[in-house]
Amino acid sequence: MNKIFITVLSCLCLLSSTSAQDQAKVETIDRIEILEKENKTQNEAIKKLQKLKVSGYIQGQYQWGQEDASLKIGTANENPEKSFNRIGIRRGRIKFTYEEGIASAVFQLDVTEKGIGFKDAYLNIKNPWLKTNSLKVGIFDRPFGNEISYSSSKRESPERSTIFQTLFPEERDLGAMITLQAKKESPLNFLKLEAGLFAGNGIKQETDSRKDFIGHLSANKDFNNFQVSGGISYYNGGVYQGTDNVYKMNGKSFVLDNNNNNNNGGFAKREYIGLDAQISFKSILGTTQLRGEYLFGEQPGGASSSKSPNSSSLSSSDTYIRKFSGGYVILVQDLGKSPFAAVLKYDWYDPNTKVAKNEVGLNNTTKGDIAKNTLGFGMLWNINTSIRLQAYYEINNNEKTDNLTAYNGNRKDNVLTVRMQYKF
Repeated sequence: MNKIFITVLSCLCLLSSTSAQDQAKVETIDRIEILEKENKTQNEAIKKLQKLKVSGYIQGQYQWGQEDASLKIGTANENPEKSFNRIGIRRGRIKFTYEEGIASAVFQLDVTEKGIGFKDAYLNIKNPWLKTNSLKVGIFDRPFGNEISYSSSKRESPERSTIFQTLFPEERDLGAMITLQAKKESPLNFLKLEAGLFAGNGIKQETDSRKDFIGHLSANKDFNNFQVSGGISYYNGGVYQGTDNVYKMNGKSFVLDNNNNNNNGGFAKREYIGLDAQISFKSILGTTQLRGEYLFGEQPGGASSSKSPNSSSLSSSDTYIRKFSGGYVILVQDLGKSPFAAVLKYDWYDPNTKVAKNEVGLNNTTKGDIAKNTLGFGMLWNINTSIRLQAYYEINNNEKTDNLTAYNGNRKDNVLTVRMQYKF
């Protein structure tokens, strides 16, 4: 009886042990499958993250200005009788780029002590065959000339030239643009065409149904240690007329345009032509860069300013139409193989080429017709690939006229900028 009991008990134990082993085996297989799924999910997440690129830069700076200067950081001069200084973050950019296949999406924010604003927000779709043609839609740099799209993190002067700050405030606009370029193997690859339709209102929301055309045809060639590039740009658009009063130049006077009874709600012609050229070569002195642009055309503005529209509401002011010209030339010379470079720049802007000097201030002309020029010089210290220290001094000059009290002499508005930049 005892033997029978022991045998049955042993069988039960054996069966129980076999069942436990089978159960453990099943659990192990389940855990492996779960780990494989988790690993697959993590790999997919990593692949997605690898398609997301985060970059940016921060520019902290100190500025000193003469009593009439206008600084890019801080508030206006609290004591108009004395020079003043400010510290601040000129730009704090963080850019997110997600790229998959032929499409990419870009968002760029600007974070400073003034708050958070956006700069870029666009979708770019490449041609699936050549990959050199593309369609871009959203908010991005206007395709006009060279300095607008030249990144602020690379630019050797603290700010863009006066003419670009006036005609293209904030550099960007809302629109759609195509880029056409032959494939690399083609002898025509050195040519590139960028053209599109834009709201014409900067990064502010659109306020009218009219679109502006902007196009830039450029060429670029490399010859060993020598590189040359250049292009021609064209802008054709319109500016909303907020009243019936539209003034045009007749000789050296602004006169009311009485030939059109439908001025209010109409559009004044906005037309620019630009030429740009860039040369770069290497020698025992280091890399030498020489760049320049020249613009001319017709600009509708207000009585006291020729600045382009950059507002979320339609204008309710009279319109003044002016012929303008301006541009810049900049020389950047590396000091041998050292991390230092010297910078020399001259830019000018004449908002009204029909009047000059003492003619300004008469016949409805105002400070908005004063020509200005800036001579800037400075040094760059590229401490490493991420950190750059910049010191730059601007001598600002204005056209003088006896008919405007504030401009009967040269205004005291020179500016010194010392900037530290970290780029990531």
